[in-house]
Amino acid sequence: MSETEEKEELPETKEEEVEPPVEAVEAVEEKVTPEEEARVEETTETEVEETAETVPAAEEKEGEAEEEIEVVEERIYTIPLRHTWVITPRGKRAPRAVRDVRAFVSRHMKAEEVSVSDEINKVLWARGINKPPRKIKIRAVKDKEGKVIIYPARAA
Repeated sequence: MSETEEKEELPETKEEEVEPPVEAVEAVEEKVTPEEEARVEETTETEVEETAETVPAAEEKEGEAEEEIEVVEERIYTIPLRHTWVITPRGKRAPRAVRDVRAFVSRHMKAEEVSVSDEINKVLWARGINKPPRKIKIRAVKDKEGKVIIYPARAA
């Protein structure tokens, strides 16, 4: 057999659009009453309104949270983190830097409970786990309960 005869014997396949039977289409389509449509529209509108209201409220709370704290003491420190680079293996430097910052503030502010803000955490982790900054400038705020919160130092 020659190549031309083989080509002729193979059936030609054409891509045809296959339409499902009409009965199957009708079974898939659900009949929705106008009342159900209205109820669905109301729920989606209220969900959108609720999320729109909660987002600004959350942002306001973050800004007010710092103001609501009754500040007893506020100090600005530049914390050297050279020690973290020297004694710690590469893969553990950023977590060690966070611990060192907490320990430094705890020691200098004489506080048992120290919390690190998200901004400071992002600064410490900005270049990854291997390369935290060599030093960091922070603002430590102590409230009347003795809890200290660490924020980035304000720009002058």
